[in-house]
Amino acid sequence: MLNLYLFQILNGLGLGMIYFLISVGLTIIFGLLNFVNFAHGGFFMLGAYFCYALLQATGQFWVALVAGPLAVGAMAWVAEKVLIRRAYHLPHTFHILITVGVALILQEACIIVWGPIGKSIPIPETLQGVVIMGKFAYPKYRLFLILFSAVIGFALWVLLERTRFGALVRAGSESTEMVSLLGADIYKLFSLTFALGVGLAGLAGVLSGPIRGAHPFMGPEVLGLAFVVVVIGGMGSFTGALVGGLIIGLVQSLMSSLWPEGASLMIYGAMAAVILLRPYGLFGRA
Repeated sequence: MLNLYLFQILNGLGLGMIYFLISVGLTIIFGLLNFVNFAHGGFFMLGAYFCYALLQATGQFWVALVAGPLAVGAMAWVAEKVLIRRAYHLPHTFHILITVGVALILQEACIIVWGPIGKSIPIPETLQGVVIMGKFAYPKYRLFLILFSAVIGFALWVLLERTRFGALVRAGSESTEMVSLLGADIYKLFSLTFALGVGLAGLAGVLSGPIRGAHPFMGPEVLGLAFVVVVIGGMGSFTGALVGGLIIGLVQSLMSSLWPEGASLMIYGAMAAVILLRPYGLFGRA
């Protein structure tokens, strides 16, 4: 029984890190651009499909791990230049309409290219099998997922906290006008931030591919969970995205063993409890 709970805790950490990668991109985009991106789940789905396509073309998961998020980020950069930028000054209702439309286009495009049936993505050969620790065994790929996501999270923290780009993003989240007056190209900063945030969602899609595959209807489900994480952690907070993702991952994983029928209910129950205690999230600000 103890091994079962340890297995589920590690699964929860893996899920939590996936949710962190998705939601941190969402929260960075909102923090700087004040833009609600409802196409975020669609770009996650696109990352999973790119993983499948690159594996089919090259047979190398590591190529997909690098090229998939870069391709998703490049598409996001183009979308920001061509479409999203024109909506920044509009109310949030227009943001929702535009990005929901983008999400539907991405979904239908995936159905046209890859069909309506989901695709399975194999685990890379080097990460197949299990790691044995005494009487406990755990899949290598899931352990890699936890460690790799932690490294990406640390690199992202360094980028946001220790570089000029990160300083501009943090300053821009307080006052974009001031950053612009100081000489920064605010629209270039917007484009890079949008591409970074969406690229992280694409990376999460690639990483989750060998676990859950790729199918054209995975976007809305993931988007809902990402918003739950952001609400729990606090909009615009890097730490909040990490803590919120881990909370939701652990709750979902543990409840799938204790009360499978109520796993989804408990996720939203955790969100409701946080809203009652801290309306702006654990690390959010008014």
